[in-house]
Amino acid sequence: MTYFDSLETRSDDQRASDLAAALPAQIALAQSAAGYAGSLAGVEASAITSAASLSALPVLRKSDLSKAQGGNAPFGGFTVKPASGFAHVFQSPGPIYEPGGVDHDWWRMGRFLHAVGIGQGDVVQNCFGYHLTPAGMIFENGARAVGAAVLPAGTGQTELQVTAARDVGATAYAGTPDYLKFILDKADSMGITLGFTKAAVGGGALFPSLRQEYADRGITCLQSYATADLGNIAYESAAMEGMIVDERVIVEIVTPGTGTPVAPGEVGEVVVTTLNPDYPLVRFATGDLSAMLPGVSPCGRTNMRIKGWMGRADQTTKIKGMFVRPEQVASLVGKHHEIVKARVIAARDGEMDTMTVQIEATSGDEISFGKSVIEVLKLKGRIEVVSPGTLPKDGLVIEDQRSYD
Repeated sequence: MTYFDSLETRSDDQRASDLAAALPAQIALAQSAAGYAGSLAGVEASAITSAASLSALPVLRKSDLSKAQGGNAPFGGFTVKPASGFAHVFQSPGPIYEPGGVDHDWWRMGRFLHAVGIGQGDVVQNCFGYHLTPAGMIFENGARAVGAAVLPAGTGQTELQVTAARDVGATAYAGTPDYLKFILDKADSMGITLGFTKAAVGGGALFPSLRQEYADRGITCLQSYATADLGNIAYESAAMEGMIVDERVIVEIVTPGTGTPVAPGEVGEVVVTTLNPDYPLVRFATGDLSAMLPGVSPCGRTNMRIKGWMGRADQTTKIKGMFVRPEQVASLVGKHHEIVKARVIAARDGEMDTMTVQIEATSGDEISFGKSVIEVLKLKGRIEVVSPGTLPKDGLVIEDQRSYD
């Protein structure tokens, strides 16, 4: 079967008609959730029938979720059933709590895995994390939707990953773009040939040179764009011309920090409304930058396309699959009275992400600061201690030096 379902090839008229029927019901459902009591009060749900009409509604931000959850744990009143009504409850950094389900393709990841070519007969080595955060379960749920078996490998213990991949006959990989290279390189050093032919990646940038390296090994590597709150938002197909928006979300590209849509083709912040009845997020601002692409994909899927991840609307960035946020850098500075300011630099060494933390300090050393970096940023990095007044006065606390071309 070429497509996951018939939704992927709908005409513009049919998709608009279907949305006009589904969206008012979703808005009404959201209005029944306590979290929307203020923001959607007085909204006439029957009038919200398109992406254009959504633009009149307020934007919901992760900070809004965090604040609401602080007073009404765990979901801040943004779900239509209690925590006990879900299959899973996850925790992401913040902390932010997200619900999860195990119904057929609850996270909508099966559509992406199908586009990669994963299905019955495949064994997916799932190297996304299973501890607290939802990524592991998101991809496992998608694999079940396409009939593939799953090796729940998680991260780390690369030598054991190689042995397991060989022993179970893993044919597909799911995980961050660069970790597959670690597994393949370790397999080479162990004299083991693995059977991966497909890779479904996310959680970081897939650089063209790394994709080509996988292709040279006979591995088709495609990427998705998903978040812990929303599940899958958009995905690549074999055409590899932009990312196709999922059929159960509505994507808007807006001026960062506002809810105002930008002109087609302009770069702006990705704002998403889901059609998930269990967790009806309305105009949820991802903080990510992207742009709409004209036309449709050559693969025949007809939904709108975006260019993919183009950075953050704020300074938050992803390093080695983990978000690093300005407030974390501020926490690092606050842990040591001798630190004046700090700057995190994301770069690349070959195909791998690297992190350097430059610290202006009146005293102290790399070892003590390095322990705090691991504790606060949840990542190891190179530490550079410099004299006060050394770092640029450009307002940046996180600098991304990686090229995404």
